[in-house]
Amino acid sequence: MLDLLPLLMFAVVCAALMFGYPVAFSLPGVALLFAGVTSLFGVFDAAFLTAMPSRLYGIMTNQTLMAVPLFVLMGVLLEKSKVAEDLLTAMARLFGCFPAGLGVSVTIVGMLLAASTGIVGATVVTMGVLSLPTMLKRGYDPALATGTICATGTLGQIIPPSIALVLLGDVLSSAYQQAQLRMGVFSPKTVSVGDLFAGAMVPGLILVVLYIVYLVFRAVAQPQVAPRIDTAEHGDDSEGFVAHMLRGLLPPMALILAVLGSILGGVATPTEAAGVGAIGALMLAFAQGRLNIPRLQASLEDTTMITAMVFMILVGASLFSLVFRGLGGDEVIARLFEDAPGGVVGATMLVMLVIFLLGFILDFIEITFVVVPIVGPELLAMGLDPIWLGVMIAMNLQTSFLTPPFGFALFYLRGVCPPEVKTSSIYRGVAPFVAIQLLLLGVLSIWPRLVTWLPAQVYR
Repeated sequence: MLDLLPLLMFAVVCAALMFGYPVAFSLPGVALLFAGVTSLFGVFDAAFLTAMPSRLYGIMTNQTLMAVPLFVLMGVLLEKSKVAEDLLTAMARLFGCFPAGLGVSVTIVGMLLAASTGIVGATVVTMGVLSLPTMLKRGYDPALATGTICATGTLGQIIPPSIALVLLGDVLSSAYQQAQLRMGVFSPKTVSVGDLFAGAMVPGLILVVLYIVYLVFRAVAQPQVAPRIDTAEHGDDSEGFVAHMLRGLLPPMALILAVLGSILGGVATPTEAAGVGAIGALMLAFAQGRLNIPRLQASLEDTTMITAMVFMILVGASLFSLVFRGLGGDEVIARLFEDAPGGVVGATMLVMLVIFLLGFILDFIEITFVVVPIVGPELLAMGLDPIWLGVMIAMNLQTSFLTPPFGFALFYLRGVCPPEVKTSSIYRGVAPFVAIQLLLLGVLSIWPRLVTWLPAQVYR
C-alpha cells in the first residue's frame, strides 16, 4: 500500500492541473500536503526537506539556466520588432511561384522562428497572426493552412536553440550522473545542452524536409488546395527584389546562424551564445528602426513574466521530486521498469507513452521538471544514450502538442483563427503532420545514429 503513495501524489498533481490550478503552486502544495500527512504516520522523514535550501541555491547559481531568459528575450525582440513579419514576407516572395510556395515559406520561417523563440505557444500564435490570413486569402485550403502553421509552430521543441532542449539538457545531466553513480561509475561523464543541440539538428532538419515534401506533394496532386502566388503583383524590379531579400532574410538568418554556430563550433557555451543572440536581436531591431521604447518595455515585461514562470515551476518541481524520493518513489519506478515486458525496450516505450499522454495536460516545462527526473535515471541506468533519450523526449512532446483533440498547439491556433475556420478543419489539417512525426520517431528508434552522429563529430 505504501508503494502507491508516490504514484498517488503524482496523480493528485495531475488532477490539480486539470482543474486549472497554477502549476508553480500545485507542485509544492501537493508535495507539502503529502509530506505533512505521511510524516504524522512515520512514513516520510521530514529531514528530507532540509535539503531544499541547497537545491534552491543550486538553481540560482546554475549557469545553464541563465540561457533561458536570454533566449526568451531574443525571440520576443524579433517578434515585437516585426523582424519576423518581414522575414515571412521576403520568404513568400522568394518561393511564391513554386508549388505550395507560400506553405514552404511558412515552414521555413516557422523553423527560423522556432530557432529564435524556442517556445511553442509564441511561434504558433505568431505564425497564426502573420500567415494564416494571407494563406486563406491566397486560396489555401483551411485544413492545410492551419495544419502547416500548427506543425511548424511546434518545431520550437526540437530546433536548437530550443528552450525545451536547454531545460532537458540540465535535467538529463543530473539524471545521467545519478545513473552512472548507481552503476558504480564514480568519475561520471556529463551531457551538456550543446550535446542536445547537436543531437537535435539532424532530426529537426529531416522533419522540416519531410514537411516541405508533403506540402509540395499535396500542391502537385491537388493544385486547388495550395495555389501558386502570382509574383507579378510584386512587380519585376529585380533591384527591389534583391534589396527586399537582403533586408528581410540576411539579418535574422545571420543572427540565428551565429548563435547556433558558436555553440556547435565550441566557441561559446549555450549561455554565452544566448547573450550574443539577445544583444544581436536588440541591435538588429534598433538598426532597422523597428524598436521603440514602448516595444522594448513590452519585450522586457514579457521576458520577465516567462522567465519567472519557468523558475517558479522549477522551484516547485524541485520540492515535488524531493518529497517523491522521500516517499520511495525511486524504488517504485525502478521496480515498474524491471517488471515491464521487453526489458529496456519495453520500459522506454512505456515512458514515451506516458510522456505523450501527459503532453495533453502538462506543458513541456512541467514534464521536464517533474517526469524526467523521476524516470531519467532509471532509463539511463539501463544503458540508453542520454542525447538520444533527450531528443526522443523532445520530439515525443512535439507530437503530443500537435495531436487532436488535446494538443496545446491546436488551442493556441484556435485562439487566433477567424470564426469561419472550423476546429474540425484544424484537426484534419494536423493529422498528416502527426503521422510524419510518428514516422520519424520510429526511424530514430531504429537508427539512433541519426541523433548521436553529429554530437560525436562536433565534440570528439
